[in-house]
Amino acid sequence: MFRAVFDFLGQRYFDHSYFASKSIAMNILVVGGAGYVGSHAARCLVDAGHGVWVFDNLVFGHEQAAPVGRLIRGDLHNRELLSGILREKQIEAVMHFAAFAYVGESVQDPAKYYHNNIVGSLSLLEAMRTARVSKIVFSSTTATYGVPETVPIPEETPQSPINPYGFTKLAIEHALRDYAHAYGFGFAALRYFNAAGAHHDGDLGEDHDPETHLIPLALQVALGQRERIAIFGTDYPTPDGTCIRDYVHVDDLASAHLLALDRLKQGEGLQLNLGTGHGHSVREVIDACRHVSGVDFRVVEAERRPGDPPELVADASRARSVLGWEPRYTEIEPIVRTAWNWHSRHPRGYAS
Repeated sequence: MFRAVFDFLGQRYFDHSYFASKSIAMNILVVGGAGYVGSHAARCLVDAGHGVWVFDNLVFGHEQAAPVGRLIRGDLHNRELLSGILREKQIEAVMHFAAFAYVGESVQDPAKYYHNNIVGSLSLLEAMRTARVSKIVFSSTTATYGVPETVPIPEETPQSPINPYGFTKLAIEHALRDYAHAYGFGFAALRYFNAAGAHHDGDLGEDHDPETHLIPLALQVALGQRERIAIFGTDYPTPDGTCIRDYVHVDDLASAHLLALDRLKQGEGLQLNLGTGHGHSVREVIDACRHVSGVDFRVVEAERRPGDPPELVADASRARSVLGWEPRYTEIEPIVRTAWNWHSRHPRGYAS
């Protein structure tokens, strides 16, 4: 299976020089580094020669996803523990992925999201101030834009989130700007579009409970773990009537974090979109999952979900010009192939 994936994607996707850093090796604390995107970023940092420590409470993360011997279990709200780790490990920069990220849950239980995503993040920033660590790369989201008026979406688009999850991310973007101005922090806020795929080595991937993302849901149907996949809305003003999203491979997200780390400047901040600039409809993604898995699984149509914009596609030209970032995966089928490689080999996720 893996050999076939390797042959399909080509050597360039597996060239570890892709992850090479131009900077001097640093000690990095990856907060939330046992989660989906955070674990891929931690692996990327290790491959680039940085000293990496992962801080995670394992509520949604997985111990097996963290670099061996580098996981510190703890909570964002424990400021004393955080500042002690930052000092003891001589941390020079932080990558922050530790957030609750279920949009629907954020509407039903906003207090949970305000407490973790805002209060917890402020606890981290204060621990950094105490330990005199002033460089941070922050995992933000396209949800800060809400329902944009124009597509593709540039960074100048007004940020008007329509759910508490998006608001909590936007609040920390504002905090980072203020910390840069007042305390000399250097930061990057990277606004993801739809993270997808799995590590090219096949040993890191997506393992959420509950799972809400389209690609793993479809592949779970292909594996017989679910009866069907639903398409929510088939009457959108798009070519095939289904929503269009910009799927960006998780390895490409990781490489952008590494590049952003090299460009942090004291008292300054970067706000950048991360996406391919190409949209794929729900039907196209499901067709790719059927083709890659070889399973003609069941698909049903359902009513629209409230708040789903017809199309969300990134204008990521600023990330390309500022970071020199170029996503390696720009088509949906290679992204799905890496996900299938992970899910077919790990049908129960990390419990496999």
